[in-house]
Amino acid sequence: MTRGDRRPRWPARAALRTADLHLGERLAAATAAFVVASVPAGVLIALIEAEWRPLREFDSGAAERLHTVVLQHPGLLQVLDVLSNGVWDPVTMRLAVAAAVLWLLWRRAWRLAAWSAATEAAAAAVGLATKTAVARVRPHLDAPVAHAPGFSFPSGHTLTATVSCGILLLVTAPLVPRRLRPAVWGAAAVSVFGVGFTRVALGVHWASDVIGGWLIGAALVGATAWAFGAWRRELGLGVPAAVDGLEPELAAPRSDAPTHSRTGH
Repeated sequence: MTRGDRRPRWPARAALRTADLHLGERLAAATAAFVVASVPAGVLIALIEAEWRPLREFDSGAAERLHTVVLQHPGLLQVLDVLSNGVWDPVTMRLAVAAAVLWLLWRRAWRLAAWSAATEAAAAAVGLATKTAVARVRPHLDAPVAHAPGFSFPSGHTLTATVSCGILLLVTAPLVPRRLRPAVWGAAAVSVFGVGFTRVALGVHWASDVIGGWLIGAALVGATAWAFGAWRRELGLGVPAAVDGLEPELAAPRSDAPTHSRTGH
């Protein structure tokens, strides 16, 4: 490789196939890692099931205070509704990830596309399973300003936003100039925390539902990203820092995608 040639040097096809087989084992290990990372969420669920008084007071107090503010400011209610059910709606978030997956397929970044799709699908499955298992009733407030179907814990909007923003950040980081990365991460943080605020303010979730969505979403992205990093480590590609994304090679031309295995051997 010459000094000016910055194209990635991918392993041979045989090494890639072997690593892909081991990726299944890594994903199984990631499931175990997810269980461990979800311990804080498990503790929160236990406190909810035990009807722990400090948590109940925290939830009811936050719901009543925010609900009072929203009732007094109709304009704020409209803004929150648009943000919650338009900008940060789970369908919108999933479509954004789907667009990223299609782009990754076009770039021939097959494994990263699979990671993105699998992580998003896992979030939907975990969220539904947890809601069904906990079966928590949504808040009942006087003069409700919004309604939502199904059970309350965790907040599906918050869980989806956490996972979707995590996926998009880790996929697109190599393409974002370093000077702009703080702004991009800041926008993602605003989305993740903002959607949680809207769900409580609209009276369709308890504050602990939102916290649960954050915890479960972060645990899921962290576990699957760890599995992807373990696959790279096995190939000798190195594991980049989170701010550099999961696959820094995406910054290279499309013809140098991992499936081409350009190693120079």
